[in-house]
Amino acid sequence: MNVERVPVPTETLSPHGVTNAYLVGREPAVLVDPAGRTDALDRAVDGREVDHVLVTHAHPDHVDEVAHYAETCEATVWARAGRESRFERATGVAPDRTFREGTGVGPATVMETPGHAPDHVALVAGEAVLAGDLVVAEGSVLVGADEGDLRAYLASLRRLYARDPGRLHPGHGPAIDDPRARIERLLAHRLDRESKVLAAVRGGACTLDAVTDAAYEKDVSDVREAARRTVAAHLEKLAVERAVRWDGRRAAPR
Repeated sequence: MNVERVPVPTETLSPHGVTNAYLVGREPAVLVDPAGRTDALDRAVDGREVDHVLVTHAHPDHVDEVAHYAETCEATVWARAGRESRFERATGVAPDRTFREGTGVGPATVMETPGHAPDHVALVAGEAVLAGDLVVAEGSVLVGADEGDLRAYLASLRRLYARDPGRLHPGHGPAIDDPRARIERLLAHRLDRESKVLAAVRGGACTLDAVTDAAYEKDVSDVREAARRTVAAHLEKLAVERAVRWDGRRAAPR
């Protein structure tokens, strides 16, 4: 199936200040994650039948020009069922239709993949999957305690692994041609970080800052807030699993 990537400059940390917009299918096509208006994206949709616009999740670096391209293309606007208000707040557009697991939108099929965000979905397009912020080619995905859920994120990664796609098209960075190997690395990274967080708490670290300092070997001062949010998400997961006590302020071993 035809999947066309159009990189769009955005204010995002990961990576390089670029979010990928995608056109899936030929005539008609689905526009995914119109993160901003650019000449390249204008050219991609110009004179083309684009029947549907949707986003993988309603974070600001994925949604900024939903309204513009929906109007320009006279396209149906879709949102995750049950998350319509969140979508409208982020985009300024009320959705025309909603989707959930298994919904067909043009030539693509929705796969629910929460974790990075509560409304996160991926799109199955033939042998490929548009993975949004579930995966990245390099580095790791931010799963922060404010909106993220690490238990859900790991489950979504494992679902994607079980699907065994031929190619992944992430929300940031280039296509991934070795999906299972990349997913394995992301899972290993998360579990390694979790073991460090657990060891920090068992070693006596009790505040979020203390656990963060102990859980990262490198200097994270330039991304300190993201590191704190990540550690808080790990503490929430470990508390649910009854491996630690965590009340949002102080941690203690069980």
